[in-house]
Amino acid sequence: MSSSPTSSSSSDAPVVPEQLASMLDVACGVDFVIGTGNLTVRNCLRLGRHSIVRLNQAAGGDLTVLVHGVSVAHGEVAVTDDSAALRVTSITVPTGVGWE
Repeated sequence: MSSSPTSSSSSDAPVVPEQLASMLDVACGVDFVIGTGNLTVRNCLRLGRHSIVRLNQAAGGDLTVLVHGVSVAHGEVAVTDDSAALRVTSITVPTGVGWE
């Protein structure tokens, strides 16, 4: 799966102040979360191949995109070139992290 986003138009690119342009290629950790759940340590130790863990997310629901633990977008699973991908459906404006 390619880690670079694809877009139908270059006009979708964000406008970045010149003083931040050097940071555009800095790698950052991104998590794509399909759901969360709670397990006891006992049940974690019992996990094995074919185990099923119930998530606190409805089937077919949105995935959450986290950058360094901060939610920045939501999306849905898509298939492209026989690989799993994410189709972004909404952008989240983080609060309390100085991004406002």
